[in-house]
Order: sequence, then C-alpha cells, then structure tokens
Amino acid sequence: MQTPPAVEVTGLVKRYGAKTAVDGLDLAIARGSITAVLGPNGAGKTTTVETCEGYRRPDAGTVRVLGLDPVADAARLRPRIGVMLQNGGVYPGARAVEMLSHTARLHADPLDVPALVERLGLDSCGRTPYRRLSGGQQQRLALAMAVVGRPEVVFLDEPTAGLDPQARRATWQLVRELKRDGVTVVVTTHHMDEAEQLADEVAIVDRGRVVTTGAPAELCRADGSLHFEGPAGLDLAALRAVLPAGAVVAEPTPGAYRVEAEVDPRLVASVTAWCADAGVLPERLGVQRRSLEDVFLELTGRELRS
Repeated sequence: MQTPPAVEVTGLVKRYGAKTAVDGLDLAIARGSITAVLGPNGAGKTTTVETCEGYRRPDAGTVRVLGLDPVADAARLRPRIGVMLQNGGVYPGARAVEMLSHTARLHADPLDVPALVERLGLDSCGRTPYRRLSGGQQQRLALAMAVVGRPEVVFLDEPTAGLDPQARRATWQLVRELKRDGVTVVVTTHHMDEAEQLADEVAIVDRGRVVTTGAPAELCRADGSLHFEGPAGLDLAALRAVLPAGAVVAEPTPGAYRVEAEVDPRLVASVTAWCADAGVLPERLGVQRRSLEDVFLELTGRELRS
C-alpha cells in the first residue's frame, strides 16, 4: 500500500481582492523528503506554504498536511509541524534561549535545548533580547524554534538568508539530519545552490501554478554541452554523423569545438572515439550542464518582478 503524501495540495486557489495569487495549484510532497519550493516574487509559493501552515484559508481546492486540514484541524495539526518564519515570530523583548526553552516546554518530547543552542551557535547570545540579535542570529533562533518540538513536517522559509558560510553549512547539515530522522522538510528559498544541495524534489511555482517538479539532477539533465579544443577546421559533418540525432556541432572560433546535446557518458565516448579515429587529441575537454538556475530562468523568465 502506497504511503500517502505528507503534504497534498489539490486545485488550490487563493485570491486577494481582484488578484489571484494561487490559481489551481497542485502539489504532493512525499513523507520523509526534503522538497524545495521555488518561484519568483509574486509567483504564489509563499501563499501556498502559508496555506499549508494554516495561516491562510483557501478560496477553493483542498490542502491536507499529515492527512489533516490545516485550518479546520489546526489544534490537532500544530503540535506535529514546525514553522520557521522569516520575521522570526518572536516578541522583540524576549531573550533568545528563554524563548527557545518556552517553545520546547509546549511540546511533549522536545529536543535538548542546550544541545540545540550549542549546535546552532546561540550560546553567546542566550540572554540577548531578540531585537538586539543580528540577522543571522535571529535566523538561527527561528530555525531552532521550528525544530525543537520534533515535528513530523517542518516548513522553513529562507532558512539561510543572511547567514555566513559556516552557519549556512551547519543549517544544511541539520536539515539533512531531520530528513534522516524521518522528518518531512519543505524549504522555500531563492538560493538555487541550496535547493540543489538539499532537495530530493524541487517544485517550481510561477503565476500561481506548479510549472515543473522533479529531482534537481533530473531537471538539469536535459541538453547541455561538451567542448574541446583541437586543430582548426575539423570535419563537423563527420563528427555530427556519429552523434545522437539532434546534436548540434559548431566551431565558434578556430580550433574550439562545442557539441550541444543531452550530455551523458555515451556522448562523451562518441566524441572521444571519433577524435581517436581522426587522429585528434582533444584538449581542454569539458562538460557544461544546465544548472537549476538555468532551468528556473527558462521556465519563469528573466524579467525582474516586484
């Protein structure tokens, strides 16, 4: 029997006055996975996640988290989920560790607070009021508050915004450990490298709908390029004849060659075998594949959005 998704969104519609922020969006997130929800500003990703968290009521469609309605079943669901908000959701005068300890006491089986404080580097600011914490410290405290209750599903909104490289890596490691412990992690981020590093699945949202989903490697596996250098004026027609249908071969500058096709081991083998038969030693042989950012821009456009 197939395990139902941890998060299931079907036909979600959410309007703000005359503006439709989410327009019939469908999304399913597997249990125990890390899913990155990506989208340009105004695409509807934040509204979608806030609806899953129970902060917004759908105008149409259904949302289920752990099989429960986030609004109608809020009292039953909230002890089972963790939410990291960008603004922290913390009273400005609250002291950092006191707030974390208070959050922990709201749960039946919380994580060890001192260990979590040490893990996220909050030791030095434990008695500092929230308003006096740096942006990075506020982010780390918000993350700690989201996970301290051992949630089954945790929603992380831009979890590494404003963090230095060390804190960013520590956050990534914590997210991976959450997954290892069976927690479903939903991340919204503008950092494509973060999504590539962490996510099992990526959902790209644009204009209120999911436009594609898939593992980062699958989304980036489409056409890329192989390039090499050799004697100028090689027989491109002969090279093209040994390559998969649709491959494009060019010599942009004398002696510099570029093969555009789906890049896989067979393509590399075909090119190097042809070079060997032609008595050509390919120099500076390299592969360039689409990044997740390339895929994102191709699907959502390159224009700036407010």
